[in-house]
Amino acid sequence: MQIMTAKEAKTHFGELMDTMLREPVFITKNNRPVGAFISLEDLQGTYIADLFAAPEEGHQEWVKAQVGEAMQKLKSQGSKGRPMEEVHQGVMEKVRQRLART
Repeated sequence: MQIMTAKEAKTHFGELMDTMLREPVFITKNNRPVGAFISLEDLQGTYIADLFAAPEEGHQEWVKAQVGEAMQKLKSQGSKGRPMEEVHQGVMEKVRQRLART
């Protein structure tokens, strides 16, 4: 994982792009993290990557079916969900593990 200041990223944008293809690059401004550059390859298997891909035929119907099933389960069994903080911590841990592998 590389860390660059916003000024460095602006001045060396080509280098930033090359580095991002190999590993995530975090951008800081005034010594605070403000963003990250991650290759689409590193995003494969995430919902973010799905935003850039054309949906396959039947995808919308599949999503509607999944949501419908979830709603039926919620109506019949009630909410057995986890607190938002717990979900957030789990997601962040997965992100940290993935970044540690690069």
